[in-house]
Amino acid sequence: MAKEIKAKIKLQIPGGAATPAPPVGSSLGQQGVNIMDFCKQFNAKTAGRKGETVPVEILVYTDKSFAFTVKTPPATELIKKKINLAKGSSNPKEIKVGKISWKDIEDIARIKMPDLNAHDIEQAKKIIAGSARSIGIDVVD
Repeated sequence: MAKEIKAKIKLQIPGGAATPAPPVGSSLGQQGVNIMDFCKQFNAKTAGRKGETVPVEILVYTDKSFAFTVKTPPATELIKKKINLAKGSSNPKEIKVGKISWKDIEDIARIKMPDLNAHDIEQAKKIIAGSARSIGIDVVD
């Protein structure tokens, strides 16, 4: 029989650097999960992704056990890394902070494809292009 799911928690944690401090401790503690167990497993699984923000989805079961899925990095983080940008625009409609090519958009879309709600690469590219525009980056040919 399948375990009964008590909670589904989504967090963004630095790769290989989960600690019992918030947000990890406060989110898992209230569900009765062994926080150190989670931190050890997460850090082992994401050791190669230090310096990246790693989205993770944690399923907590009624017996206080858990399972987690590591996702691809946020699209905006991949975009900023691709064009060497420290941070996005504070006013993306009026202040543009950079340009990105459709080829770069496609590269990012291929990385993000497993986590996107898109049927093909063309749809995925539109989603990524929208993320780029939302942080003040123009998409150019």
